[in-house]
Amino acid sequence: MSVGFYSVLTFLCFGFISCEDQLLREIQELKITQNEIKSLLVEVFLELNHTDRTVTESVAPLVTTNPRSNDLDLLRSQLEGLERKVKDMENRNADMTAKYNTLLLTNKNALSPAGGTYVRWGRKDCPGNDTELVYSGFAGGSWYDHIGAAAEFVCLPPDPDLTTKYTSSYAFIYGAEYDSGDFAPRANNGDDLPCSVCRSTVGSSVLMIPGKSSCYEGWSLQYHGDLVSGVYNQNAASQYICLDEHSQTLRAGYRNDNGKLFHPVKAVCGALACPPYRDNSYLTCVVCTK
Repeated sequence: MSVGFYSVLTFLCFGFISCEDQLLREIQELKITQNEIKSLLVEVFLELNHTDRTVTESVAPLVTTNPRSNDLDLLRSQLEGLERKVKDMENRNADMTAKYNTLLLTNKNALSPAGGTYVRWGRKDCPGNDTELVYSGFAGGSWYDHIGAAAEFVCLPPDPDLTTKYTSSYAFIYGAEYDSGDFAPRANNGDDLPCSVCRSTVGSSVLMIPGKSSCYEGWSLQYHGDLVSGVYNQNAASQYICLDEHSQTLRAGYRNDNGKLFHPVKAVCGALACPPYRDNSYLTCVVCTK
C-alpha cells in the first residue's frame, strides 16, 4: 500500500469520526508488517553470523571459490534491503499516526459544544460559571436624540484600532449612561456603563429571556438583572438589553454627557397579556447558555 493511498484515504475521511477506526486499522497493519520484517532481520542476522564463522574457518584459497561467499554477499544485500524497508515502514507509521492525531483533534474541536459569546452589560468581569473573559470595555451607541441613529448598544474594547482615512462626519458613536435615578445606589444619573464580552466554555447557544430572572430547565444561568432600553419619545431607536443585577459604573465616567441612554422597562397591558404580566411592573431578564 503506497504512501499516496494513505494521503487519499485521509483526505476522503478527514473530519468524519468513522475514519478514525480505518486509520487505526491501517496503523495496526503497518506495525504488524514492521514486526514481521524485524523478525526476518533477526533470522538473517543469525544466518550472517553462521556464514561469517564458516568463511573464517575456511582456508584462504577457498574463500574466493567457496559458493558460500556468494551466499554471504546475497544475505548482506538482502539485509540492507530489509533495513530500508523497515525504515520506510517506520516513516509511514509515523506519518499515519500524525494524521490520526490530527483527525482526532479536529473531530474533538468540531464536536465541542463550547464557544457561545454574549455581553454582560454593566459589569467589568464575567460570571464564574464556566466562562472566560474575552475583553472588558465600555458600553456605547448612538446619540439618544439623533434621527436615523443606530439602534443597538455595543461593547467597545479598551484598546481600539483607529483609522484616519475618512473625512466625513455623518455617523457617530457615544458612551452609554445610566439616565435615571432608579438605578441608585449602584449608579447615579449620568454614570457611564461598563460591559464585558464573555465566552462560555461549555455551551454554544446563548439566550436572553426578557421577563425572567431564572433559566428554563436544561439551560445554565450566566447572569440575571433588569430589562432596559432607550426612552420611547426620543428620536433615536434603541433595543432591549439585560443590565446585570449588580451592575457597576466606570470610574472616570461620572459626568452627565448623555449619549446612548437607557431606562428600566415597564410592562403595558393591552396587547400585552395581563395576566401573566402586570401593568406598570418592571421587567427582569436573564442570560442563559446551553
